Order: sequence, then structure tokens, then C-alpha cells
Amino acid sequence: MPEDLPVTRAWSIPPAELSERFSRSSGPGGQGVNTTDSRVELSFDLARAASVPEKLRARALERLGKRLVDGVITITASESRAQLANRQAARERLAAVLAAAVAPPAAQRRPTKPTKGSQRRRLAGKKRRSEIKRHRRRGDPGDA
Repeated sequence: MPEDLPVTRAWSIPPAELSERFSRSSGPGGQGVNTTDSRVELSFDLARAASVPEKLRARALERLGKRLVDGVITITASESRAQLANRQAARERLAAVLAAAVAPPAAQRRPTKPTKGSQRRRLAGKKRRSEIKRHRRRGDPGDA
């Protein structure tokens, strides 16, 4: 898979910065599972890769801190019997993880106050409800 791996609109990873390792998969495959290396481990050195913009690198390293081993993120795929399908799945998963890690933080929520009208409507509804319940009571002193 010689083409670049697009992560965001502005950033894509060249194939030279990706490292693939293949091993025997424990998943489906019958007798062929013992002879084919269909499991894929895709590694990307996030800390030292030249393709990563510095601003995005700092954000990604902070957010992916627990998933990194010496600045390297590794994605494993072994769902399919075919090595090519697992390679594609690992690339898609890596792109999704990195895109989520470099996404800008969500805007802060500005707290708002309820409007005077909504406060009045809420209190009027509570008052109506309490009147209904008060009229259900037996021997209410207000009835006399």
C-alpha cells in the first residue's frame, strides 16, 4: 500500500513512516490459520515523524500518552482471513485514532440563565399542581 495515509485535510502520513509487521492470526481461517501471516501490526513513530506538524504533535502526544510506547503507536488488526484486508483495516483505524487525537478541543460552554418568563411558567405549573393535590386531601382546613 504505497499511497499516503490521509489523517486530516492538511496532514497525511507517507508510507515510509509506517512500519508493518505480520504474524499468525488467532482469528478465523480454519487450517490456513496455521500457515498464513494474516495478522497486521501497524506502527507509527508519532514523537519523531517528520510529517506531523508541531502543533498537532504536541496535542496528539498529550492525548495518546497511555497508548504510546516510546512515542510509537501500534495498531493491530486480525479480523479478516486476508492479510490485505487486515492491512487496510489497520490503516483506517490508525487514521481514525490520530484524527481524534489531533482534533481541536470543544468550545467551552457558556452558562446561561433561565428567562424570567420561563421561571414564571415553571412556578405557575408547580402552583397548579399543588392546588390539584391540595384539593384531593380529605378534611383540608382550607375547606371550612
